[in-house]
Amino acid sequence: MKVAEDGGPISVSNRLLVSLSEQIQSINSFKGKWGLIKSKLSTLQSQLVDLSDFPSSSSTPLAVDLLHSISQTLNDAVSLSQKCQDSTLTNGKLKTQSDLDAVLAKLNRHISDSEILIRSGVLQDGVVSTACSKKEAVRVESRNLITRLQIGTTESKNSAMDSLLGLLQEDDKNVMIAVAQGVVPVLVRLLDSSCLEMKEKTVAAVARVSTVESSKHVLIAEGLLLLNHLLRVLESGSGFAKEKACVALQALTFSKENARAIGSRGGISSLLEICQAGTPGSQAFAAGVLKNLASSDEIKENFIEENAVFVLIGLVSSGTALAQENSISCLCNLVSGDSNSKLLIVKEGGIECLKNFLDSSPNPKGLEVAFELIRHLSSLHPIAESLVADGFIARLVSALSCGASGVRIAAAKAVFELGFSSKTRKEMGECGCTRPLIEILDGKAVEEKEAGAMALSRLVLYAGNKKVFEKDERGIVNAVRLLDPSIRNLDKKYPVLLLSELVHSKKCRKQMVAAGACVYLQKLVDIHVEGAKKLLESLGRGKIWGVFARP
Repeated sequence: MKVAEDGGPISVSNRLLVSLSEQIQSINSFKGKWGLIKSKLSTLQSQLVDLSDFPSSSSTPLAVDLLHSISQTLNDAVSLSQKCQDSTLTNGKLKTQSDLDAVLAKLNRHISDSEILIRSGVLQDGVVSTACSKKEAVRVESRNLITRLQIGTTESKNSAMDSLLGLLQEDDKNVMIAVAQGVVPVLVRLLDSSCLEMKEKTVAAVARVSTVESSKHVLIAEGLLLLNHLLRVLESGSGFAKEKACVALQALTFSKENARAIGSRGGISSLLEICQAGTPGSQAFAAGVLKNLASSDEIKENFIEENAVFVLIGLVSSGTALAQENSISCLCNLVSGDSNSKLLIVKEGGIECLKNFLDSSPNPKGLEVAFELIRHLSSLHPIAESLVADGFIARLVSALSCGASGVRIAAAKAVFELGFSSKTRKEMGECGCTRPLIEILDGKAVEEKEAGAMALSRLVLYAGNKKVFEKDERGIVNAVRLLDPSIRNLDKKYPVLLLSELVHSKKCRKQMVAAGACVYLQKLVDIHVEGAKKLLESLGRGKIWGVFARP
């Protein structure tokens, strides 16, 4: 053990501690409380021994501040012990008892702070060398700030939080380092702070951590404790705090369990209120949280009860680009598999709202989710007819030639749903849907190829569209390529359906065979792809169809 200098802060505290322990022996008043104080002194003495093992404890600001506070408390306790030796208790019994309770509370805090400081590793870090790596410097600073957030006064903790926020904002790597050093549990405890300023800054720090993908799981591991704190902020926090709480909740609600927990704790109501009356930023993030919640079937009914559709459509009309996008995505999740919600969107003016959005949104992501919602709504045939009547086909044709793959995919899937009748297939063909879909068959993304095959398998059921397809030399070749089993994650039934509608044309049969359809189809037959065997047989019989009647 390193022997501290006589005038050092540890030596001063030790001398006061020995003096106080001796005086307690002769005190007759409040023996129970003084007995408790004596037991605390024993723990504190052991911690002072541990602190003396660190050469930097006499120069590290955190340690110096703590030792100064300990000395001050011991000085107060010595003074109080002298007063208690007088049986008359000149300050009065109640005042003396209150002073004793205050000394006990301070000693408990010092013991807790000392334990945190010793365990933190800050004292081992000592002075950071200017030659050390940036990563090591951030690690040392993170550990120092995390320790400061746990000990000392509210003012010092507030200052440490300002420094931590600055560190986290600099770089995602800084966030990962701070998380590795254990910042998240400390932040969660600080959310219970009685200081509103500290709580607000803590929510901002949690939100920053939530934006780094590799750190989200650490927040999710905090479970209901963190969720409940953030929900309380939604209910009573400032506009800034609510926005940051929504940022954090957007990351946390990717967990189905968390989504259900928020839905069952009244979170939907608070989020919808923000969507109506919050800041533009908080509206967007609140809609993002609602989008995640709406994907949970168990709580969809809560949305209907809270009149969420009306609020979300309002936000699509008047919110920021991100708020509009998140609101439409939320509506997509709500209507998935739910006819009543689809009808409710139409009733609340959703179709007109979507039309205005498509005509004004320059954001490809926004367009993508809008066509995704159109696809969901189109699965209900009366709504599909309304969409066709309201001019949505022209908007689909434009989207099919859009430069963004996601928009093209969503639009192609919407065409598939809208093509439920000969009438709508005819209208889509006449508006020019077929040719851009043929190009989509040759898209880079597998999902895009599949979406194109889906849409065309419906459109070619109308004779006019089939003729357009047959005239385009790329059509058959692009469709046959999709039969290749080496193209994974593509549902082969759609190119099979598409080609099956064209196989009765001699020209198309020749093109299919020349493109290698028979080889691919045989492989698909072996893995039992629906319709592959029949299509292969049709190609094999083609050469004698001119002589014998078709079976």
